[in-house]
Amino acid sequence: MAIHRVAVIPGDGIGGEVVAAGLEVLEALQARDPDLTLEVTQFDWGSDYFRAHGRMMPEDGVDQVRGFDAILFGAVGDPELPDDLTLWGLRLALCQGLDQYANVRPARLLPGVRSPLAGVGPEELDWVIVRENSEGEYAGAGGRVHRGLPEEVGMEVAVFTRAGVERIMRFAFDLARNRPRKHLICVTKSNAQRYGMVLWDEVFAATAEGYPDVRTEKILVDAMTTRMVLQPGSVDTVVATNLHADILSDLAAALSGSLGTAPTANLDPERRSPSMFEPIHGSGFDITGKGIANPIATFWSAAMMLEHLGEDKASGTLMAAIERVMASGTQTPDLGGTASTAEVTAAVCGNIAGQNA
Repeated sequence: MAIHRVAVIPGDGIGGEVVAAGLEVLEALQARDPDLTLEVTQFDWGSDYFRAHGRMMPEDGVDQVRGFDAILFGAVGDPELPDDLTLWGLRLALCQGLDQYANVRPARLLPGVRSPLAGVGPEELDWVIVRENSEGEYAGAGGRVHRGLPEEVGMEVAVFTRAGVERIMRFAFDLARNRPRKHLICVTKSNAQRYGMVLWDEVFAATAEGYPDVRTEKILVDAMTTRMVLQPGSVDTVVATNLHADILSDLAAALSGSLGTAPTANLDPERRSPSMFEPIHGSGFDITGKGIANPIATFWSAAMMLEHLGEDKASGTLMAAIERVMASGTQTPDLGGTASTAEVTAAVCGNIAGQNA
């Protein structure tokens, strides 16, 4: 029996509410299966920590979590603090510090959830978006000069390294190869971005030669948005840059019902460091404290975490519970329902307990 050490960082806003719900569900799984043991350590990092200490996390925060097997993360962002301060001070600091270079965002219609696309069913909307998570447009390269003067300049430099592009392409091809349709779409903007994106395209083409069983396409990011809306059944696995996949995955979440159901895995595929799992919906300060935050994205992220830890049985049990509860109509207001966070959580925990071992 393996003991998995999990670092838990609830963060800001509804992050604390959905992570608390996620921990309830993980406890229900452990009560059902004595062979599943999760040793949880919570960290109070985030915007309140910044107010007390002038930092979003301790200076050695990355090293503090490096020895864990996985990280369950809530959300980051506070309307009283600059967004770049909170994001770079915590979430991106962890992703880049732990080299979690592969961001994986599934998007599919759960049972009982309706897409805003009329007539679209689960068989047409079942995607995985692979996001390069360490460089590209979010590399942090650039700067500002002549601040406050009329000639002030702000430069944001997108960084594409051959090593970074090659590793995310290999990851995406491996993932696509193991999905039934074996189809990978590369999103680009190389018609306008003449250097980094051209390298991106060239590495994609070269990598494809080693995967003759995977059908490939290349599409411009603006055309991809229309394709996701107008031809959802033609999309399967997608690989895109840090910025492009960030935007496309939010669109994918909305098309599959709500950002409240969308999970994320920030992976170090080589397992040198812990991978981090989180809902994509953000800190949601407009609904914080109202008890209506959708915990499903956190539950799904926890299922991805369990799969990453080799606990396939527990992951499957959790996903089955999520699907049954969604099909029953026990849904939060973002999905058109009336259930609270606590009611959805209790329903999922009860379904876990009631499943045959």
